[in-house]
Amino acid sequence: MTNPTAAILVIGDEILSGRTRDSNLHYLAGELTRAGITLREARIVADVHAEIVAAVRELSGRYDHLFTSGGIGPTHDDITADAVAEAMGARIGHRADAMALLQAHYDRSGLPFNEARQRMARIPEGAGLIDNPVSIAPGFTIGNVHVMAGVPNIFQAMVASVLPRLTGGPPLLSQNLRVDRGEGEVAEAFGALAAEFPDLSMGSYPFIQNGAYGTNLVIRGTDPGRLDEAMVRLTRLFA
Repeated sequence: MTNPTAAILVIGDEILSGRTRDSNLHYLAGELTRAGITLREARIVADVHAEIVAAVRELSGRYDHLFTSGGIGPTHDDITADAVAEAMGARIGHRADAMALLQAHYDRSGLPFNEARQRMARIPEGAGLIDNPVSIAPGFTIGNVHVMAGVPNIFQAMVASVLPRLTGGPPLLSQNLRVDRGEGEVAEAFGALAAEFPDLSMGSYPFIQNGAYGTNLVIRGTDPGRLDEAMVRLTRLFA
């Protein structure tokens, strides 16, 4: 059985300007690998409504799951919810359950539940809420699109809420062999081995350490037996 596929769409001018370093892609990739969902594509778009709409339509149509990060806060440039609603053909408005969650949170905090904060309760019609135990403001799932905050600890909490609902396949396993040779020296034999194991993914990653060239040879797959078989062959090649 082929594992489900996924993409992540990172949204925000602050990522593209270099002001903020994205860590959500790295985190999600690891979690999806463990869940048996294959992350196939990552894309970053600016805070431009039409570009978000186009990216959501394309990626949600291409993969089993689309995860978005960023743009669901209280400010004018938080436009992800509206863009996703348009992309999925849904109306959007203040949801009573989201309003109640936020109202209770700000009452406990002694802070006004003002118009800006109420923006975070605008949810597309038909969407399910994604729990946010960190700051309460929910994400949401509509169709196969999971819309989450960009703040890393909130994003991680939302991922933990979403993943148990999804059906994955076998976890992707990985083994590594470090060889003290450059890529050019190992490429031919490593490529031939990859051709013999088309069900496995093989990649080479060069490094320089103390002025000497080396390569990490990595084999990935979901079948432990095949992975072990390929690693035995690989070790014999470069012993």
